[in-house]
Amino acid sequence: MTAWLLPEQFSDVLPTEARAIEQLRRTLLDAARGYGYELVIPPLVEYVDSLLSGTGQDLDLQTFKLVDQMSGRTLGLRADMTPQATRIDAHLLNRRGIVRLCYCGSVVHTRAQGVFATREPLQFGAEFYGHAGLDADLEVQQLAVRSLQLGGVQRMTLTLSDVRIVRGVLAGMVAGPQQLGEILEALSRKDHARLLELTHAAAPAQRDAILALPDLFGDAAILRQAAKALPDRPLIREALADLARLAATHVHAGVDVQIDLADLRGYNYHSGVIFGLYAQGQPDALARGGRYDEIGATFGRPRAATGFSLDLRELVRHAQAQAPTPAIRAEWSQRSGYSQAVHDLRQHGHTVIELPEGAALEGKQFMFDRQLTCTDGQWQVLSYSPG
Repeated sequence: MTAWLLPEQFSDVLPTEARAIEQLRRTLLDAARGYGYELVIPPLVEYVDSLLSGTGQDLDLQTFKLVDQMSGRTLGLRADMTPQATRIDAHLLNRRGIVRLCYCGSVVHTRAQGVFATREPLQFGAEFYGHAGLDADLEVQQLAVRSLQLGGVQRMTLTLSDVRIVRGVLAGMVAGPQQLGEILEALSRKDHARLLELTHAAAPAQRDAILALPDLFGDAAILRQAAKALPDRPLIREALADLARLAATHVHAGVDVQIDLADLRGYNYHSGVIFGLYAQGQPDALARGGRYDEIGATFGRPRAATGFSLDLRELVRHAQAQAPTPAIRAEWSQRSGYSQAVHDLRQHGHTVIELPEGAALEGKQFMFDRQLTCTDGQWQVLSYSPG
């Protein structure tokens, strides 16, 4: 009785949505190619130690695991394609200079990342390897913005942060791994009361800086306030300068920019600037990305790296409804020349839908505007009038 049911937060993609997703997939891959990104298609399953190299505990908890019946080793169903692209760059391509890679495929999560999210996102992403300068971060962010625009999002907010700032603030703090983890969690929740409790033994200047982080949220002007409130350390100064440059560039391009210096998403994964892109009025980011220079080292080849990814199934909800495809109606016939006429029309790019005599077309993806008719033994395409 329940053979048709799917696991919770998994779903089929029906024709109208599937058509929109596939069209958007092609559009985004073409856009990435326009920036010089090369398409790769990694496998759905890998050895788990490779799949999770350098990614931290969060991705480990999101990964379905199973035993390989051939080798006896533990496999993982990919929950993110970024580590796979990094492995390809490090060990298969092995190029010395800049490498730009893009990808699009299903990933699977043990738990959905939002109340209405799917556990099988269709992940599109782009990764830039081999350049540590801010120009690479800017290009990735610009491609992410362009991708959302192509998906129908015209008004969006870009949030910027940098994990180097929190690392600089916490540097030298006498605390065990558990306490540091609790501090990071309290920062991400902007929980002042918990931060007061956790930092009571810290040096006064460091405690003040930690307590200031949750309030350093707003437009680019907040960076001047941050420079006064945070320690004057090279790591922090460099991060604030990078954020100021990025914010100025995007504001001039018409994107609303917000700074959130307590954004710790992917703290153990990222190494520099991180960002999220939000459609106006939406609580969850449509695209996320940032710099992750340290992952390549786990594959034995340290490489500067930055990138972003998004879920096509989520983005397609913002796209405009597509008009039906014009089609030629053809009633199945045994008359001479019928099959050849249908074949020739399809060869020339026309959509020809064959039906039994008198049958109606169901569904909303196609619209008859012509019909194939035999007149005096010749097959012709004429205007179609229903009824």
